[in-house]
Amino acid sequence: MNEYVKGNIKKIIYRNDNGYTVGVFKVKDASSKYEHFIDVSISFTGYFHELNESDTYNFYGGIVNHPKYGEQFNVELYDIVMPEEKDSITEFLSSGTFKGIGEKTAEKIVNFLGDDALRIIIESPSNLLLIPGITKKQIDVLHNTLVQYESSYNTILKLNEMGFVTRDSMVVYNKYKGNTINVLEENLYRLIEDIKDITFKKIDAIALKQNYERTDKRRVKASIIYTMEELCNALGHSYLSIDEVYKYTIMFLGNNLKEEDFIESLNSLILELKVIKEEEKYFLRSMWEAEDTIIKRVIYLSNKKDNAIKDIDKYIKEIEYDNDIVYNSEQLLAIKSSVEKNFLIITGGPGTGKTTIVSSILDLYKKANKLTYEKLIEEVVLLAPTGRASKRLTEKTLLPASTIHSFLKWNKDLDKFAVNEYNKSDAKLVIIDEASMVDVPLFHSLLKGLRLDTKIIMVGDYNQLPSVGPGQLLKDLIESNVLNVISLKMLYRQGEDSNIITIAHDINNGVVEDDVFLDGSDLKFVKAENNIINEIGKIGKKYNDYDYRNFQILVPMYKGINGIDNLNKYLQDIFNPASKNKKELVVGDVIYREHDKILQLVNMPEERIFNGDIGIISKIDKKEILVDFDTNQVKFTPSNFNKFKHGYAISIHKSQGSEFDVVVLPVVPGYTKMLYRKLYYTAVTRSKKKLIIVGDINSLKYASSNNSQDVRKTTIKDKIVKKISIS
Repeated sequence: MNEYVKGNIKKIIYRNDNGYTVGVFKVKDASSKYEHFIDVSISFTGYFHELNESDTYNFYGGIVNHPKYGEQFNVELYDIVMPEEKDSITEFLSSGTFKGIGEKTAEKIVNFLGDDALRIIIESPSNLLLIPGITKKQIDVLHNTLVQYESSYNTILKLNEMGFVTRDSMVVYNKYKGNTINVLEENLYRLIEDIKDITFKKIDAIALKQNYERTDKRRVKASIIYTMEELCNALGHSYLSIDEVYKYTIMFLGNNLKEEDFIESLNSLILELKVIKEEEKYFLRSMWEAEDTIIKRVIYLSNKKDNAIKDIDKYIKEIEYDNDIVYNSEQLLAIKSSVEKNFLIITGGPGTGKTTIVSSILDLYKKANKLTYEKLIEEVVLLAPTGRASKRLTEKTLLPASTIHSFLKWNKDLDKFAVNEYNKSDAKLVIIDEASMVDVPLFHSLLKGLRLDTKIIMVGDYNQLPSVGPGQLLKDLIESNVLNVISLKMLYRQGEDSNIITIAHDINNGVVEDDVFLDGSDLKFVKAENNIINEIGKIGKKYNDYDYRNFQILVPMYKGINGIDNLNKYLQDIFNPASKNKKELVVGDVIYREHDKILQLVNMPEERIFNGDIGIISKIDKKEILVDFDTNQVKFTPSNFNKFKHGYAISIHKSQGSEFDVVVLPVVPGYTKMLYRKLYYTAVTRSKKKLIIVGDINSLKYASSNNSQDVRKTTIKDKIVKKISIS
């Protein structure tokens, strides 16, 4: 690496547990490319095991432009510059790095050993005994500190040589420090367990280069864990059968793994408690613990004595009067139960007023506990799984809401939550909206961050798509039939004659009748052949001037002629045609244009934007794209262009937690595996005022009848029933 800057640390601005550091560096020397930085203080970033203001460093890397913090020197590799001249060596030895060595002692050492003092201290420390006044303790400090300096750098070089990128080398060294080489020699695959952000595939590739046998027991055990993690995440299962684990482990390792060797490795993992076996069910320990914690907490809260609220009926009458509303029997039961019960689920389909109930619950909780608005915010936490859903919850209740990740103070770099079992929230009541989207591991993390007696209310429609992550939490809790569950069935949002509500319930019941499309302005069916792009284009032209946040095309898949990617290219020319007044930027095979509709793909909490947020490109300047997310202007540079894409057509999965006034929903035979009930039920329920279905009626009927998508294997429901029946 030829490009470098040389100098000293002036200030550390930020550092995390992985060694990722942001700071200020005073440049004394540099390669020709960066000569203009000499005698200038610059911002730097990188991964370091230790930095001292007294040391001189060579930083190898290059300048990058951070979208928020501007120009920074990104350090890919670094080394400590050992002093060479007598004065520099004296200054170094007396800098405070070597405890107990002052300036006079340092001068003695340098005068006696000369310019080669540091090498002699490392290789022959006994020579220091010849210097009058130098103690054995001082010699040990000098020798051990210099050896540690050299050892740490050599260890990082060794990691680089093995195939670790510098960032990962620093993460590994910061984890194991002086024991790094021993860990690497003992079992490379241990890194997967200890360091979450270094993947199995990375470690496996390095291990094979280090001459690990393909059937090495350490590799087989790591492959079993990897296989179980991948399967549970892909299929949504909490546990697997031994046949599943064996089949997919063999597929990964190859057919040269004998069954008896697989069984031996699996049994070893069970003895080590990394895999839990219950009857013929095999769990990863983390998943077993997650389900177990959830089951125990839910049962504990459900069995807890109800809270007696004096004058509850009087408070409800006051709320009805204040809000000019009369609750039906279902709503009354839900509102009362919310303050009386310690664990409650409120479920219901579209139009049953779930969010309205949440507002009323908050009103009652405030009155019953005689709270000020400020105290209510302090005691009650409103949560949702996505940024869009939490924003919608705030709009409906006029109280602050956040994502579960934000509430738990998720550290993206470490993949850890700051609110946890050691640092619990003081919340007294937690309400979780869109609970069908919450997976088992996330709910487990939430419970760890809450006090044992914190009341929990879950609100959601479990007929919608299940969580992306493992489990079917809301479904299992409701179907146990032994918990406090209020089912809202009476239509509230749009009235009983709403065709959108009717078709949603028809799809959920597996039967779609043709006559649902015959009347009503809120539902329309446009017949089209398998190629529906032209019909969607015609509809798009009619809604060209509609607010982009209230009109959305929802599509079940990305690829193919009727997929999201192809539709977005076509729709861009309808909604935002090219113009001399609009700047463009080509990214791969995609053209981004000022005024384009954009879909955010990942959470970026530091910018207050989340997966599923929709914005508009407000400006393109050279290689920067500025996107307006509801007046929140976010700058993107080439390093994070992959975090968004066009949003004229988006996936049904990405729409979860959102609602739109007008939804266009294509359905054609070509969608094959994506034609199933929960997906189309979820899509239909995203529409508030108008739903336009385009395509083939028989495909819609097939999707409605197809409830055969893979069933998730979990144990929460059965264990809750069993434990409650025993108690």
